[in-house]
Amino acid sequence: MADQIPALHRVTRGGSGGRVVLVHGFTQTLAAWGAVSERLPGGWKVVRVDLPGHGRSGGIRVGFEEAAGLVGAAGGAGAYVGYSLGGRLCLRLALERPDLVRGLVLIGASPGIADPGQREARRDADELLARRIERDGVAVFLDAWLAGPLFSSLPVEAAGRHERLANTAEGLAYALRRLGTGVQESLWDRLGELRPPVLLVAGELDRKFAGIAAEMAAAIGPTARVAVVPGAGHAVHLERPDETAALVEELVAAGLGREAGA
Repeated sequence: MADQIPALHRVTRGGSGGRVVLVHGFTQTLAAWGAVSERLPGGWKVVRVDLPGHGRSGGIRVGFEEAAGLVGAAGGAGAYVGYSLGGRLCLRLALERPDLVRGLVLIGASPGIADPGQREARRDADELLARRIERDGVAVFLDAWLAGPLFSSLPVEAAGRHERLANTAEGLAYALRRLGTGVQESLWDRLGELRPPVLLVAGELDRKFAGIAAEMAAAIGPTARVAVVPGAGHAVHLERPDETAALVEELVAAGLGREAGA
C-alpha cells in the first residue's frame, strides 16, 4: 500500500519567504547541498531531502515515478533544484505535479534516454555497477566513481566523500537498478508539457550535459533558459556553490518563490 511507504528524510531551514527544495544526485546525501543552502537568503524556507536508497532514506525501495512523488511529498510547493538523479526526479515531478513545482532548476540532468537500444545498454551497464558495489563495498566504489571523467574538475575537498560513505552498498545498488536512466521512462517527448519556468544549468567543462541542456531548452520552449557556469564540470553545485546559489536566487527573485512560500 502506498500509505505504508515511509516519508523521505528531510532537513528544513525555517523562514517565511520562498520555499526551495534541494535534491541531490547518486551516491550523495542531503549534506551535498550544505554549501549552497547556507548561501541562500536567510528568510527563505530551504528543504533538503535524502533520496530513496541514500542517507537516512536508505531503506526506502520504490520505483522511479513513486520516488518522484515522495520528493514532492517531502518538499511541498516551491521551486525545485535537482542535480543529476535528483534533477531527473524533479523533472518527472514537475510533469506530474505542476501544482507543486513552481520553478525548476536542473543541474547536469537529462530527461532520460530516448533510444530503446541505448536505454537497454545503460540498464546493463548500471547492473554491472550495482554488482560491483555489492561485491567491493561503498568505499572502493566511491574511489573509482569520483575518479571518473565526470568529476575530473571536482576538488577532493568539495566532493563530500565522507558524507557519501553514509550510504550502503544495498541502497546504492537499488538506486542504480530502480532509479537509473536505463530503467527510467524517457521524458524527451513530454518536455513541451512543462509549465513552470525552467533553468538548465551545466558546467562549461561538462560538454555532454551542456549539449543536453541546450537540446532540452529547445524542446521546452520560451519558458526555459540555459546557464553555463565557466570553469565548472558536472557537479556545479559542489564546484561553484556561490554561482549555484546566485542562479537559484535569481529564479526565485523573478517571482517563482513568492507564491510557493505560503
